[in-house]
Amino acid sequence: MFAIIEASGKQYPVQEGSIIQMDSYQGNIKDEVIFDRVLLYRDEGQVVVGRPYVDGAKVKGLILRNGRAKKIMVFKYKPKIKYRRCTGHRQPATLIKIQSIES
Repeated sequence: MFAIIEASGKQYPVQEGSIIQMDSYQGNIKDEVIFDRVLLYRDEGQVVVGRPYVDGAKVKGLILRNGRAKKIMVFKYKPKIKYRRCTGHRQPATLIKIQSIES
């Protein structure tokens, strides 16, 4: 089973048992979440594409961790004038384990 879901304005490809990292999602650890915005659903060769969403399809998941993603470095540089700035940024993130995909 395979699906593409939309959450927080982004699209995520998911399978049963997979773990996805998405932008900060509201909820506590071990809470069940249901994604009803399914854009595409595939099961045993049958592919259903929604317009814009597939009717009756749901993806259930479990929140594993709320935290922050890996740090990215932001480096600003202007040549010939000795201007250099280096800062870091960590985006809030949530790990979600996909439990089931229902149509």
